[in-house]
Amino acid sequence: MAASTESPFKSNILKGKVALITGGASGIGFEISTQFGKHGASVALMGRRKQVLQSAVSVLQSLSIPAVAFEGDVRKQDDAARVLESTFKHFGKIDILVNAAAGNFLAAAEDLSPNGFRTVLDIDSVGTFTMCHEALKYLKKGGPGRSSSSGGAIINISATLHYTASWYQIHVSAAKAAVDATTRNLALEWGADYDIRVNGIAPGPISGTPGMSKLAPEEISSKARDEMPLYKLGEKWDIAMAALYLVSDAGKFINGDTMIVDGGLWLSRPRHLPKEAVRQVSRTVEKRSRNEPIGVPKSKL
Repeated sequence: MAASTESPFKSNILKGKVALITGGASGIGFEISTQFGKHGASVALMGRRKQVLQSAVSVLQSLSIPAVAFEGDVRKQDDAARVLESTFKHFGKIDILVNAAAGNFLAAAEDLSPNGFRTVLDIDSVGTFTMCHEALKYLKKGGPGRSSSSGGAIINISATLHYTASWYQIHVSAAKAAVDATTRNLALEWGADYDIRVNGIAPGPISGTPGMSKLAPEEISSKARDEMPLYKLGEKWDIAMAALYLVSDAGKFINGDTMIVDGGLWLSRPRHLPKEAVRQVSRTVEKRSRNEPIGVPKSKL
């Protein structure tokens, strides 16, 4: 389990850093907050649920992690600006922004209203850009609390749904495709102009997260484990370790990448033939092709 897995990173790799994590009080976001704190960072959490935020801060502080939380909706520019300013006032600078706030639910395209489609794009896509936009002045080199020689880092949490296509996930697929495009474009512009590194992480199915409870509820039986040889659930710890790598000096030359962390699941497909059958068929087909080459012109003489 994640709790018993020892980090491969030194405990001080983020010493002196300040990170703001949206959606940082639950699921993957909270694990990132925890691991950032355990590795030396001070963390600020942003979310819409006051009680959840307070509980998360209590847990972090019990681990001797400097932590604070601010209520806010990533879809609202005023909220984004206020939370970033509050984080800066509290800690004196901002080095890292993690956009982990997201919305999701299962819905067939024909049953999904345009408003439902828009809601997920507003949270995932527009919300991610809004936070990045408002964070620029704090993260850019020479910005408030920063040196004139280096910029900060941004991580946008994406998904693998849109790399092919996913059943009943057209809204999230569209939203995360936009997140990936935002990551690349900001990496290009802000990497060149302000020395800010912008990267993404695309998690696969992660156990113990709100997403899994919504997308793979117990009420729905699935044969995914049987049909996908690479299928297994990841842990929130896996995503947090990827985030640590990307924002630390270990990832200092990585910019504009979205790292897939899913155990190879997105590459997997159901087996149409058992392995032994494939070997037998291959030998038969190869022998036939040698005896009767396909596509070779035959002389009419």
